[in-house]
Amino acid sequence: MAKVKAWAAPAAGKPLEHFEFDPGPLADGQVEVEVEYCGLCHSDLSLRDDEWGMTQFPFVPGHEAVGRVTALGEGVRGLEVGQRVGVGWNAHSCQHCGQCLDGKHNLCPSVQPTLVGRHGAFAQRVRVDALWAVPIPDGLDPAEVGPLLCGGITVFAPLREFGISPTARVGVVGIGGLGHLALKFARAWGCEVTAFTSSDSKADEARGFGAHRVVNSKDSKAIGKLAGQFDLILVTANASLDWDGLTAALAPNGRLHVVGAVLEPIPVQAFPLIMGQKSISGSPTGSRKAIDEMLAFAARHQILPKTEHFPMSKANEALEHLKAGKARYRVVLDADFS
Repeated sequence: MAKVKAWAAPAAGKPLEHFEFDPGPLADGQVEVEVEYCGLCHSDLSLRDDEWGMTQFPFVPGHEAVGRVTALGEGVRGLEVGQRVGVGWNAHSCQHCGQCLDGKHNLCPSVQPTLVGRHGAFAQRVRVDALWAVPIPDGLDPAEVGPLLCGGITVFAPLREFGISPTARVGVVGIGGLGHLALKFARAWGCEVTAFTSSDSKADEARGFGAHRVVNSKDSKAIGKLAGQFDLILVTANASLDWDGLTAALAPNGRLHVVGAVLEPIPVQAFPLIMGQKSISGSPTGSRKAIDEMLAFAARHQILPKTEHFPMSKANEALEHLKAGKARYRVVLDADFS
């Protein structure tokens, strides 16, 4: 098997460098995908900098890849060489534990991310279990769909998992890479949607993404006026927030759901939760079934991220662009290996 060209960080916080590796024989049940496009997620940046203490170096980022199947391992069914597929956060699950048998492969105790303990998709080719190579519907632009495979499913899954109705009132906190997709999905779902953002400059764009109204997330007085209104508040930001105000803004049986990587403890007052039968929860990405449903829903409603494109050879520039908070709203790298 020919060596794979890639971009890799040699150590924590270091710029990506040219890197080649021998992928070895293709394992049974795996597929190999030639990468055409790969989204850039903040998780790529966090792992490059080893913020979570789990990165192995040299580190090849990338987990929002779209490309063509180039090889099928023994036993793979339902995919064909040349078929366009997507690869998201997960690359492997055991397929025999209780969670896998229940169709919740993303919650498998043995689940392996695409870029942890293996080389990610800032590369010519990437390998994953066939289960996690997701066919891309013809109605979605392959150059734009990559961020749906991580950011998109992360915010779509709660609408599906918690039975959010089209008459629900949904708040989205943080209008960035995750949040702008959450606005699009919740609006198409039929919900009344409120955007919470600390940046007043994003108000018009938030409405364009689907928000019916926009509230400044730093304005506790404005949040206080929304007490008891929301069936779901989806937190996509990783910042300190008015947690008491957001909890108070939930309707009875409402849920404050966290998908942003908030690194500090979240203070919880038990009494308001008890009296309103409210919930605080969190979730990772989503099951394979949920990803399929999300892509079908996105194709039906033409939901795609707002993106900026960089050639993969300028991945370091793209990472710094993201780190500086300049991405509007997801970055996609176009593979340009010679």
